[in-house]
Amino acid sequence: MKVLLTGGSGQVGQEIIKFKPKKVDLIYPDRKQLDLANYESCKKIFRENRPDWVINCGAYTAVDDAEKEFSICKKINSYAPKAFTEAINEINGNLLQLSTDYVFDGKQNYPYKENQKKNPLSKYGLSKSLGEELIKKNIKNIKNATILRTSWVISPRGKNFILTMLKLHSERKYIDVVSDQIGSPTSAADLGKVCWEIIKFKHKKNLPFIMHWCDEGMASWFDIADAIGDIAKELKIIEKKAKINPINSTEYLTLAKRPKYSVLDTLNTVKLLDIKPINWKENLRKILIEYQQNKNIILS
Repeated sequence: MKVLLTGGSGQVGQEIIKFKPKKVDLIYPDRKQLDLANYESCKKIFRENRPDWVINCGAYTAVDDAEKEFSICKKINSYAPKAFTEAINEINGNLLQLSTDYVFDGKQNYPYKENQKKNPLSKYGLSKSLGEELIKKNIKNIKNATILRTSWVISPRGKNFILTMLKLHSERKYIDVVSDQIGSPTSAADLGKVCWEIIKFKHKKNLPFIMHWCDEGMASWFDIADAIGDIAKELKIIEKKAKINPINSTEYLTLAKRPKYSVLDTLNTVKLLDIKPINWKENLRKILIEYQQNKNIILS
């Protein structure tokens, strides 16, 4: 089986590469070989390789910058999925598209199910929502596409909340962190494994068009920042833990609005794939241990 992966250098892409099944021929072009903002580039890379599957986890993820750069954001997050959809129609291929909890407005206080009405608050969320809709509208056979929504992806590499907090804990006595946005952190490693499980079982189990995956449990950014400090200090990654001050979103102004509550209901995915999610704190510990090991390797 041949699989084309976009975003191979990103947090999730690296984990997908790491957990690749032995019999899979995985192609992961870099940004010079594939420009996701170029519609024809997306079709060209597909036609050159004619893969059985496209895993599209490449995305424009700078949520605040998207408010100013919506044109490029939309090309990458909305029209690239459409280009891949049109390309796979030519050979009856398959598409796995990663999407986001930010397609919802966060106005409820219980986990979002796959079929609930979307109402994104930000242009980033709007671009991902439009990408979902363009896939659904243009795919010839709906059974050949899967939207996998996830949330608050964390890993020991790349640009993410964990590494930012480690730096702040080591540099500051106090850190102000938003406490009124609730979601579920998601281990990039576990998300990568789920992607391969979806490909494995897509047609055997007739998996649905939209699926959700995140770690078990829910947290605020304040909760995560506090846990990072506790675990990192215990592991001796940092010498001291800063005091975390909870603040409201109104005290930390950003260009893009975030949903106040964006926990995803994963019960259907858990049942269909027979995979139990791990609690986010347990996965956070694993990530920090991996970060520590890699850091030691680099320093030695």
